[in-house]
Amino acid sequence: MAIQVSTLARHPGVRTEEQISQLKHQWSVYQRENSLKTTAQRELIVDVFLRGSSADTHVSIDELLALVRARNARVGYATVYRTVKHLLDAGLAASRQFGDGQTRYEVAGSESRHHDHLICQKCRLILEFEEPEIERLQDTVATRLGGFKVMQHKLELYGLCPKEQGVSGGQCPGDDAQKPEPRVARR
Repeated sequence: MAIQVSTLARHPGVRTEEQISQLKHQWSVYQRENSLKTTAQRELIVDVFLRGSSADTHVSIDELLALVRARNARVGYATVYRTVKHLLDAGLAASRQFGDGQTRYEVAGSESRHHDHLICQKCRLILEFEEPEIERLQDTVATRLGGFKVMQHKLELYGLCPKEQGVSGGQCPGDDAQKPEPRVARR
């Protein structure tokens, strides 16, 4: 079985402008349907959350607050917390528990593809991956164990990256994510 690590695993959180536009449209619809005022602080929080970066695709409230405060120091914890709750209610965020004692959030919504997670228990690296064979196997097991139809699932695999295993010359895949990639000139 060859597992395909998605492009998002190497550059998680990176979305096209079209995807961000669609997610923001969903956010606008949610605000309108729930009579929420549009505020500059809330829109900044939503923008920072939706755009993400390779380092912050699974953010805690505190991490999101730090990212937002880098752009506007006056944004408060309660505003970030309430906005994330609205994003959850709107279906634009999903909460995750990866065994580090913090709830983390990642972008959900119609523009987000299903993926599973591989988590290093020492360095806390989180890799996202997609594997059609695992999806098929889950459906087969659900059918065999009582005729279930899988509607949704979360697969989280916990282990140790090569570096944390102490493998001679072993590197953490996350170490590559810290290095800026060379830019390729486009014509």
